[in-house]
Amino acid sequence: MIIQFLLLLLIAGVCGAIGQAIGGYSHGGCLVSIALGFIGALLGTWLAGKLGLPEILALPVGGWRFPIVWSIIGAALFVALINLISRRRV
Repeated sequence: MIIQFLLLLLIAGVCGAIGQAIGGYSHGGCLVSIALGFIGALLGTWLAGKLGLPEILALPVGGWRFPIVWSIIGAALFVALINLISRRRV
């Protein structure tokens, strides 16, 4: 149970870090990457469902299927949105 949870955190962290790199956001550490991975998974899966797109790559972890591709895409979109909102005006 603990190993599966840690593996899920690791996968979410890697997906969040890739999403950060694509979206151009470099602030934060491991916890931010993990949070972005989970937010990206929720956002990406929701968006894919609305567009009628299939689940491309999902890893089974502890009875759950973690959507790798949609997590990365969702994290990148979320990071880009945050960058647009929090951009400093000069």
